[in-house]
Amino acid sequence: MNTLKFLCSLVIFALVLPLTAQDDDFFLRGEQEDDEILESTEFLLNENDEYLDDIIFRTLVEDNRVLDYPPLDEIDVMWQKRIWRVIDTREKMNQSFRNEDRPLFAILKDLADNGDIKVFEDEKFREAIGADDLAKKLNRIDTVVVYDPETYEEQIKITESPVNPDDIKRYRIKEVWYFDKKHSSMKVRILGIAPIKDEFDEETGAYKYSIPLFWVYYPKARRFLAKERVPNDFNDLTPMSWYQLFEDRFFASYITKASNSLGLRLQDMHPDSEYDQLLESELIKQDLFNWEHDLWTY
Repeated sequence: MNTLKFLCSLVIFALVLPLTAQDDDFFLRGEQEDDEILESTEFLLNENDEYLDDIIFRTLVEDNRVLDYPPLDEIDVMWQKRIWRVIDTREKMNQSFRNEDRPLFAILKDLADNGDIKVFEDEKFREAIGADDLAKKLNRIDTVVVYDPETYEEQIKITESPVNPDDIKRYRIKEVWYFDKKHSSMKVRILGIAPIKDEFDEETGAYKYSIPLFWVYYPKARRFLAKERVPNDFNDLTPMSWYQLFEDRFFASYITKASNSLGLRLQDMHPDSEYDQLLESELIKQDLFNWEHDLWTY
């Protein structure tokens, strides 16, 4: 009887011992893997061998690829309307346009300086702006009188100051609304984007006028905008790009002009009343909605 108990204990011990050793190896291997992961992620380096200001590498936006627009024939478009609108970056929904790290104006300026996109003088994209003329637009040249500290003589010094992105408070958008007969839906495509700069009197500081610095042809720029991240106040990890922002219409704006035979803007139609301009803007917006809605109303 004692011999039988001994044999049973021996068999149980022989079966349990490998499992225990396997568990020890598992935990030991897990600790080693954790150490390796810790060593590899303790100091994350970016492509310039600089310490990464984050806990992970984020490449979803940078790896975005933009598909070409689907083919569209003239026979498929049964109605269209050109619309000009303004995006005011001081509105709460448009705060992303003025983020401190990389505002939209800085992105467009870099693309133009690097020759990745062409910029134009006019909204019809016919008069391209050369590198020298663009530099004059984006950099203000002033003359300042300084005094030599040794001879106390007056000297005229030429200074060059670039346009401050904070001074760009509005953007002008040119787009086309059209009804696609093939898909039976109302669609919109943005044609151009222009940063607007306010000009002030140098002596009195009074506001004089606003002028677009340049026009960017959006269909050519969208593949570059698709690789630029837009900050999100609700989730820092949300991979949204400027291309997605414009395509999904995540911005607030108001209409300043609709195509007409005389080419009149709303301020030309109602020069003495901003309220009438805003009211006309809302009427145009409502007409766009009603046009599609009336097609399905019997």
